[in-house]
Amino acid sequence: MKGIFPIDKFERIETPFYYYDAALLRQTLRTINQEAEKHKGFCVHYAVKANANPKVLRLIREAGLGADCVSGGEIEAAIRAGFPNSKIVFAGVGKSDKEINLGLDNDIFCFNVESVPELEVINELAAAKGKEARVAFRLNPNVGAHTHANITTGLSENKFGIPMNDMLKVITQASNMGNIKVVGVHFHIGSQILDMGDFEALCNRVNELQTLLESHHIYLEHINVGGGLGIDYQHPNRVPLPDFGTYFNTYAKKLKLRGGQTLHFELGRSVVGQSGSLITRTLYIKEGTAKKFCIVDAGFTDLIRPALYQAYHKIENISSEQPQETYDVVGPICESTDVFAKHIDLNETHRGDLLAIRSAGAYGEIMASGYNCRKLPIGYMSDEL
Repeated sequence: MKGIFPIDKFERIETPFYYYDAALLRQTLRTINQEAEKHKGFCVHYAVKANANPKVLRLIREAGLGADCVSGGEIEAAIRAGFPNSKIVFAGVGKSDKEINLGLDNDIFCFNVESVPELEVINELAAAKGKEARVAFRLNPNVGAHTHANITTGLSENKFGIPMNDMLKVITQASNMGNIKVVGVHFHIGSQILDMGDFEALCNRVNELQTLLESHHIYLEHINVGGGLGIDYQHPNRVPLPDFGTYFNTYAKKLKLRGGQTLHFELGRSVVGQSGSLITRTLYIKEGTAKKFCIVDAGFTDLIRPALYQAYHKIENISSEQPQETYDVVGPICESTDVFAKHIDLNETHRGDLLAIRSAGAYGEIMASGYNCRKLPIGYMSDEL
């Protein structure tokens, strides 16, 4: 794996740090656009929560994607990166007045509304500014996804969205508000989904919903199905691109759009996940009683997914071509959960060797913390080194 990483340049950079393969990110964005453009009315937004590195955002904006934001800070980051206000969507269950006003002041495309109290506040704040807020209602379709329980969002037990049974009542209530314009409905059933059957189930639920709404003479400008498409964490080299073709084709075949409707997607992990790696240096090889520890200078402060979700990331020693040995790869944080992987095979590893923790472009750098008073990792783009 040394060939895909500029080891000589890495030696001059303080570890740990994030390394983004600009060529792979551009290729991913081209593929997204090529596959989405095969279908009329498909619009893709990037879920900024996956990675808000300004250099990453710039490449995504240059590719023409919109921005899906879940905080005022993300709206500001998207605007700084040059995303058009007309392509910014604002979601989230707990929007503050300050954040809502930020969206109103910037005339964003749409607020994805998750409760009646939120709707009432948006109407009140819009009225104070003499504006009309465009809203889509995030509905909870009670569709399960074959993914980790902590990143399933479409079940009735989750905090997200408005129950389907309340949909008609809420839309009717909104239509009577003077500063609200209902433009669509929004769904998001979870993350890291690889089974297209989950998306088919969502399509079926949306089709039922559209028929019901039309029976009450309610017609929508757009449908937003969120994101959720996963990546191959096991084989980042062999499968660097998700199957965007099958993903978009699933919606094209199964979801019955009405004339003039647009279908919006909010992809995050599948856009940036494979392009990023966390580069860390080996501090010590420690011989335990029954195992060998590879202690590195990165910790869960830099990449929390293994500790938080028991997530798998492929790890490679990019400094060594020696025969493999078995290690637990652990960090320096004073917590027993600061473990990247247990009982994995690496090329024989020594102090100073560089390891690449792969598929870390999504929910890596963005979730880093300063616990133990550690510095935040810096993210570098390959074409700037």
